[in-house]
Amino acid sequence: MDEQVLRASLLAPMLDASSGVALYRQLYEEMRQAILAGSLPAGVKLPSTRTLAQTLGVSRATVVLAFDQLLAEGYIYGKVGSGTYVERVLPDELLRLQDRRKGGQQTGEILPPAQPLSERGKMIAASTVAPLQKWEQVVQHQAFRHGIPALHEFPFKLWSQLAAKRWKHIQPSDFGYSDPAGYRPLRQEIARYLQVARGVRCTEEQIIIMAGSQQALHLAAQLLIDPGDDVWIEDPCYMGARGALVSSGAQLVPVPIDDEGLAVTQGIAISPRARMAYVTPSHQFPIGTVMSLSRRLALLRWADQAGSWILEDDYDSEYRYAGHPLASLQGLDQAGRVIYIGTFSKVLFPALRLGYLVSPPELIDAFRAARSAADRHAHMLDQMVTTDFMAQEHFARHVRRMRSLYEERQLILLEAARQQLGDNVCIKSATAGMNVLAHLPARLRDTEVAQQAAQNGVAVTPISKYYIQHPPLNGLLLGYAAYNQQEIQQGMQNLARTLQ
Repeated sequence: MDEQVLRASLLAPMLDASSGVALYRQLYEEMRQAILAGSLPAGVKLPSTRTLAQTLGVSRATVVLAFDQLLAEGYIYGKVGSGTYVERVLPDELLRLQDRRKGGQQTGEILPPAQPLSERGKMIAASTVAPLQKWEQVVQHQAFRHGIPALHEFPFKLWSQLAAKRWKHIQPSDFGYSDPAGYRPLRQEIARYLQVARGVRCTEEQIIIMAGSQQALHLAAQLLIDPGDDVWIEDPCYMGARGALVSSGAQLVPVPIDDEGLAVTQGIAISPRARMAYVTPSHQFPIGTVMSLSRRLALLRWADQAGSWILEDDYDSEYRYAGHPLASLQGLDQAGRVIYIGTFSKVLFPALRLGYLVSPPELIDAFRAARSAADRHAHMLDQMVTTDFMAQEHFARHVRRMRSLYEERQLILLEAARQQLGDNVCIKSATAGMNVLAHLPARLRDTEVAQQAAQNGVAVTPISKYYIQHPPLNGLLLGYAAYNQQEIQQGMQNLARTLQ
């Protein structure tokens, strides 16, 4: 091919030395696009690097670098003693796509739209873990977001000291792949803690370290549910659980919540052979009900007789202000039907992304395999530091301090609501957790109030968003754990202005 023709058809516009992009990169891009577009046909011989450099007015090194890149990516090839040619079979799928489109245009054929997602992929994409919101809004310190601990009160200096000490004594072997079930010393600490604080009956072998409770929910659903299986779920319910179950193909069976928790008899009447039940018995999310002992025993009896599984999500049981934390449902289980899930997101900090699952003995190997298939194992250093934090009693002290702080902040919120809201809103004190439920009068809709509140600088969540089927309560979820007295009072003033 004549180099002047190459210059006119291939490299116009000319290379721009002032563009900030290296000349060899510009030349590479021009030639690559020409090859894909067919301007340089397959099999055509290219000018020598010396000739092309003289024609373009650049150094030969520039052309050589461009040719080397094209050669490495499979766009051109060289023949010893003959020259350099455009590859006949190109690596890019782009060329085949262009040919298909051209063929469709020439024949008048309308090519069917691509289906990028599998059926399971569609279910995953359609699932929702939390109310949709922009992340730049989430990070703002704005009352009354729920589920956020008092991050300003966390002992980060101590945490960094523990991390630095670990880094100082870390071994080369710690940088390799590790047990998918997690760091054994951490599993030992968790097992001891759960036995004493939550009445969970387990050994360290049953503990599987997860990337937060959401991964535990997801893996449990993937392992134990086939598409179309009925699964009981609390109504209202935690969106993360709903998302994990829907993405596994489960057929959700909404079971109402009353003053004693999940209405087990109604669940049996609707779907007696459901494959699984998801519950938050110690502190129902989002209403806050505690499941009564009779309901717990009825649920366990049903699971045993039906051969079904129970997912017990114990997300914030550490924060109970009346008496000791309630014993877990798993501790009452005699048949091995309960899968217990816990997290450090509420008691330490969400960015840690560490949670755990207590597997029934017969499922240990399956959960270990599932954990390995998901992402091999959790971050080793984070597990080590968390182990030290627990083993040196910092964890227990931090929980006690936060329990006292959160109880105080709830009282501040209730008093601020009494002063600012008057009779417009009914807020009852909560015996546990990090949020309270504000009941609105019938003339107001919680979704509209939440939208208006956002414009006034208040982040509240409408409780109706958590319902699937049953008539929803009309109220707002108010988180208080992350906010000091001034922030709570200012937030309540803004909420009062919204209601007016």
